[in-house]
Amino acid sequence: MKIFQQSFKVLVIASFLLCSTALFANKVPEAEGPIDTKSEVDAYIQHHIQDSHDFNLFSYTSDSGERKHVGFPLPVILWTSNGLTTFMSSRFHHNDDGSVIVEENGLKFAKSHTKIYELDANASSVAFDEAHHPTNGHKVLDFSITKSVVGVLLVGLFLIFFFSRLAKQYKTKAIPTGFGRVLEPLVIYVRDEIVRPNVGEKHYRKFTGYLMTVFFFIWILNLLGLTPFGFNVTGQLAVTACLAIFTLVIYTASGNKDYWMHMLWMPDAPWWIRPILAVIELAGAFIIKPFSLLVRLFANISAGHIVVMSLIAIMYNLRESFGIVGSTSLALVLSFFITLIEVLVAFLQAYIFTMLSALFIGMAVAEHDHDHDDHGHEIPDAEDVRSDFI
Repeated sequence: MKIFQQSFKVLVIASFLLCSTALFANKVPEAEGPIDTKSEVDAYIQHHIQDSHDFNLFSYTSDSGERKHVGFPLPVILWTSNGLTTFMSSRFHHNDDGSVIVEENGLKFAKSHTKIYELDANASSVAFDEAHHPTNGHKVLDFSITKSVVGVLLVGLFLIFFFSRLAKQYKTKAIPTGFGRVLEPLVIYVRDEIVRPNVGEKHYRKFTGYLMTVFFFIWILNLLGLTPFGFNVTGQLAVTACLAIFTLVIYTASGNKDYWMHMLWMPDAPWWIRPILAVIELAGAFIIKPFSLLVRLFANISAGHIVVMSLIAIMYNLRESFGIVGSTSLALVLSFFITLIEVLVAFLQAYIFTMLSALFIGMAVAEHDHDHDDHGHEIPDAEDVRSDFI
């Protein structure tokens, strides 16, 4: 209990610090002028939640009127008509409207709304038709190290480092020390409150590693999105879709005979309705379940960023348009409380994704003729976490 109380205090303090620093990441910057129209605010918010080829911590206008950006670039890696082409994103000069041309490997490139286009030889900027298709260039295969990729790599290294240390401590010590004391109650919680009840006593050990990885991966990425670096990894459909596909592959490959029998030829149902039920069950397993996983995580995380940015934008516009005194302070206070809620949402979304994944896997491996074997057992004490974790 003492370990859990100390760990909880550390998590509360860390969450508070994250909330405090998040205020600096969500300020509406000055563009060429104040962002004071609804269309400009909407465009800025949409740009904020998208992925980026560089880190732009904040921007300001110097006394000479020159726009300054504080951040650092990332490598751009493209597969073009001339093969592999690489350069640093700083050559776009933080421009995202397609007007800056980068010449590399005998080709011209322009970036518009986070997408990079290979332009024709005589093009001076990227042009689009009414359907927003480029008329003087085409898209390229983009393998760049974007901001979301950096976030995924950082969290991956974090998980490998700290959980490897925790596993080594379990081999030599009865109680982990250092940061392992923070991780241990979380590991026990995920195992005993999420994996065990939903997967079942017989099969939970097989899937604990994956489900624990998913939980901590999503949770830390959600918290990372509240920092001033502007990460929004779990707010990208590509990331949430990959996580949902992993779960889909696991419960599909692990499905036993009872699972496929109930899906393809439902027992105890009239024979004439079984083909209809099979179509519904297949749609649920291969479309509805993974779709619900990816959309729920994507929508909730993106909505949190949009709400915070909208609150700041509203108060900023009130100050700029009507000169309301104290509106900026009010915006920061409101954003602070919303960000506190976002800390809870960060944990909640990781919990929901992991719980649903465990539930889907449990449905696939459940032995319907022996349901009583997987239910009604008292959960053993947490002393055996060493053998489960190793």
